[in-house]
Amino acid sequence: MSETRDAGRSGPNGVRDDDPAAEAPLGRLLRLMAALRDPVAGCPWDVAQSFATIVPYTIEEAYEVADAVARGDLGDLRDELGDLLLQVVFHARMAEERGAFAFDDVARAIGDKLVRRHPHVFTPDGAPLPAGSALRDPAAVEAQWAAIKARERAARQAERLDAGLAPDPAPDPLGGVARALPALARAEKISRRAAAHGFDWDDATQVVDKVREETDEVAEALAAGDPEALSEEIGDLLFSVANLARHAGIDPETALRDGTAKFERRFAAMARHLAASGGALGRSDLAAMEAAWQAAKRDEAAGQA
Repeated sequence: MSETRDAGRSGPNGVRDDDPAAEAPLGRLLRLMAALRDPVAGCPWDVAQSFATIVPYTIEEAYEVADAVARGDLGDLRDELGDLLLQVVFHARMAEERGAFAFDDVARAIGDKLVRRHPHVFTPDGAPLPAGSALRDPAAVEAQWAAIKARERAARQAERLDAGLAPDPAPDPLGGVARALPALARAEKISRRAAAHGFDWDDATQVVDKVREETDEVAEALAAGDPEALSEEIGDLLFSVANLARHAGIDPETALRDGTAKFERRFAAMARHLAASGGALGRSDLAAMEAAWQAAKRDEAAGQA
């Protein structure tokens, strides 16, 4: 009897403790995820998933967030951030079922990292530093960052030794860039790592020369009819373009996404021009399509697209 009464008792704000509306949003999300993963009463699809099967959805949701940002749609961004958060909760729940870690451990670890890596903003216990702190000097911040990373590597090595494991091999100077990144984004990050070690061009004009050199080598491989060499040279060309974007302060993924969107927009306009003149895609020759393409570009320049 007492358990029944306690379960329905009102809290200090007058809301019943068992009222779902009284739940904190994150606590509710964690509870729902646990229910979905229940092997007896949960959702068969959710129960059947693993880390490996969920990863593609995690990556896709990150791109959906980027797309909402690019479109400036804050309502959609809210929804897509929720979808991305669900992926974190899903992974954390599966890890908790294995006894590895839980969502709170994930949140705690990233909070600790934020404090540890920002000694120019926080004291070691996480309290904010005064606004006028000398630790906020940009040069000091950069030096601190390198020192913090070195201490973290040393701590990881010590943990391995304490656990009876062999120490990690010498760190890869270009290591730590996720292989699951899109190739263009990863190329930019790898070139940035190399530049941090002093292996870089002085300015963007030199990279333009490198792009031209790689373009010539692509043409040579194409003329030679060697598919393997052609693939290799196109890879070199794309890497050089990613390097050029970095030197110019341009995100290559964003630039390519915008360039693709522009092509899509102009292609649709070209099709409309063809239709207006009695033509159609698939029935018009290249000259007619080129004329319609140029008309689409003129319309866009005039603000008519």
